[in-house]
Amino acid sequence: MPFINVKTNVSLDDTAKNTIESRLSKAISLIPGKSEAYLMCAVEDKISMMFQGNSNKNIAFVEVKILGSSSKDNYGKLTAEICNILSEEAGVDGGNCYVKFEEVQYWGMDGFMF
Repeated sequence: MPFINVKTNVSLDDTAKNTIESRLSKAISLIPGKSEAYLMCAVEDKISMMFQGNSNKNIAFVEVKILGSSSKDNYGKLTAEICNILSEEAGVDGGNCYVKFEEVQYWGMDGFMF
């Protein structure tokens, strides 16, 4: 039940958004027990954002929510891959990208609780 939400000030075309989503879908497997089978992903571009007092550089904020928990090491591996993907596909330097992880205890879908 992972969800990855990317917010960036970069303007992306549909191809770039789809490529980012596809690559993130593969990257989620860096968290043991997680796969793209249940991954929901969103890419929001052209967001008004500022980082370090500057709104002229490419920046991103990424939220990763997972059911249950994992280790700091696994989160670190996924962070590195997310930053790599956004660098290659959106021109966002890893130093201009924050990744936030949230461990969720309860997750529902279609009237069912996991």
